[in-house]
Amino acid sequence: MKTYLEMTTRELMAEKAALEQQFEEIKTRKLKLDMSRGKPSFAQLELSDEMMDVLDSRSYFNDETGTDCRNYGVLAGIPEAKRLMGAMSEVAPDDMIIFGNSSLNIMFNTVSRSYTHGVCGSTPWCRLDKPVKFLCPVPGYDRHFRITEFFGIEMIPIPMTETGPEMDLVEKFVSEDPMVKGIWCVPKYSNPQGYSYSDETVRRFAALKPAAEDFRIYWDNAYSIHHLYEDPEKQDVILELLSECRKAGNPDLVFKFISTSKVTFPGSGLAALAASKRNLEDIERYMAVQTIGHDKMNQLRHVRFFGNLANMQEHMQRHAEILRPKFEALWEIFDRELAGLEIGEWTKPRGGYFLSFDSMDGCAKAIVAKCAEAGVKLTGAGATFPYGIDPRDRNIRIAPSYPELKELIRAAEVFVLSVKLVSAEKILSTR
Repeated sequence: MKTYLEMTTRELMAEKAALEQQFEEIKTRKLKLDMSRGKPSFAQLELSDEMMDVLDSRSYFNDETGTDCRNYGVLAGIPEAKRLMGAMSEVAPDDMIIFGNSSLNIMFNTVSRSYTHGVCGSTPWCRLDKPVKFLCPVPGYDRHFRITEFFGIEMIPIPMTETGPEMDLVEKFVSEDPMVKGIWCVPKYSNPQGYSYSDETVRRFAALKPAAEDFRIYWDNAYSIHHLYEDPEKQDVILELLSECRKAGNPDLVFKFISTSKVTFPGSGLAALAASKRNLEDIERYMAVQTIGHDKMNQLRHVRFFGNLANMQEHMQRHAEILRPKFEALWEIFDRELAGLEIGEWTKPRGGYFLSFDSMDGCAKAIVAKCAEAGVKLTGAGATFPYGIDPRDRNIRIAPSYPELKELIRAAEVFVLSVKLVSAEKILSTR
């Protein structure tokens, strides 16, 4: 089979004509399919419905210390919730603060607090003479980038590799520039590529020597237990960063975020932060002004529903049984329709919620637009880069979780057709 680049102009024009005919036929179906966000499907949400029955008017509402969870108090979270989320985060309960329903909200507040009041006594970022900078592994999570852009923080793209961010660049920027105050990381089943950081990468993070006293690693461990396969041999494992930082003599270096957003209910889960004692004490000083305590009833509900990490992991296996066929269907279609044409590459993660597709340079926006024309909505091209600008216009994030399998297959067929059509047009335009 010839690649598109190997085809003669006549052959490629014939291929393009056939593709256009197929595309016009698909448009008549008036599809309305959405693969734009990593939302759990209806079937996944149903897995946690019984959690709504854990508490009712006849329930005992006290935590294990006897605190009435209906009332004010317990700023850092009830003990059993800290134990459960600590186990999920691979840290001790005392290293945890339980917040509300959103880890993204914790990240926003952490940046905001640093901007207005500094970090553990450092100069507030808003009072600095030069603009604050953040390192941003790319492609990466668009909502991370929106937080830093909101505060006017300069974002510096750092290329991702299969073992994590390009660490030579990370070490250079962090050690040489005191205005670099943080780096965004999704270390396990990264968004969107599904890569997991190697042991060497984690240890290099732990051993960083920042020029800024208030530099922190924003470690968004969103997919810590989100495997696609039950077999441990097919699951990614990463080193726990907080303990590695302590070993390296840098206990304050990391803010570690986690939530149950894609474990139970995305709008009503638990979110938590793990960090050193110094960092937690600094954060609690501000929390005491913000709130008298987060939703302890929701903490109690989660604890009584799961009981322990083993039950939570079993619950995640049921998620995987729903998600895995969707990922595998995409891979089968991409392999069958695009492999060998040299017009695209895609990742095959072993967990998480996304896979990443790289088209030929200069084609991503056109592919997304072509899919939209046929009724398939994707994440906007460029969203996985700071300021929404992909310099090569090639990366597309694909979120297979929300559609039903039959709908996903139809959407994938539209996608590969759009990739072929846009790629053929691109090659012909250069001849």
